Amino acid sequence: MNESNTSATRITPGNALRPEDIAAADLRPSTDVAEYALRLGDDSLILAQRLGWWISRAPELEEDVALGNIALDLIGHARSFLSYAGHGLDKTEDDLAYFRREPQFRCAHLFVQPNGDFARTIARQLVVSHYQFELYSRLMHSSDATLAAIAAKAVKEVDYHRDHSTQWVLRLALGTDESRRRMIAGLKLTWPYVEELFVDDQLIDTLGDAAVRPSTLRAPFDSLIGSLFAEAELDIPQVPAAVGGGRAGKHSEHLGYLLAEMQVLAREHPGATW
Repeated sequence: MNESNTSATRITPGNALRPEDIAAADLRPSTDVAEYALRLGDDSLILAQRLGWWISRAPELEEDVALGNIALDLIGHARSFLSYAGHGLDKTEDDLAYFRREPQFRCAHLFVQPNGDFARTIARQLVVSHYQFELYSRLMHSSDATLAAIAAKAVKEVDYHRDHSTQWVLRLALGTDESRRRMIAGLKLTWPYVEELFVDDQLIDTLGDAAVRPSTLRAPFDSLIGSLFAEAELDIPQVPAAVGGGRAGKHSEHLGYLLAEMQVLAREHPGATW
């Protein structure tokens, strides 16, 4: 099978490491590796919840499908990372997704940001997809075999997300005066949350070769974004960085509203299935 056929829009290769495989495996990551997997899982889970809102609301039917499929890809990544984290924390993926409170989530602030209008969502997708592509491209060489396997599958799907956001940035920035105005406004609202993605901390120091040092991703990220912005005739927004702390569980009010909607069914009917 062609390796490019790995998005939620296509058939998953039979030899891929699935979330169910991870859940059923006899794995026991260290507490530090579990905490790292929790960060990556929370990033994808929260963004998937945000993108799901666009289904039936996107500017065209094809975009309903595209954003929905990107959200499904992210759910797959979140399930894999959270299942693996759960092995080290004696939790299931559902425990971690539906029965944690705001301070227990480890997502960076960018992933929680409101959708805004379509251009603001695309600005967020541009940053996330380029960041995750660089991250997973390196994590697939992790000394932790399970993290490496999850990243090796995810990077192919994120490459598709990256192309999707790139094409939309060009289309909006070089389109009408109104689409360009909204694209610039969306980037300006997004850029304060970029810096947090590239901050190292003690956990990263402890993990060594098992993790990817965020600060090493900044130069390739800036290079790729700089090339795209030149083609789109855009400038990098000159805005101050927002206060970080998402990796330590310090979140804005936005996460509380998102979790209330995402968790209400599981909390009202624990263990319910259909």
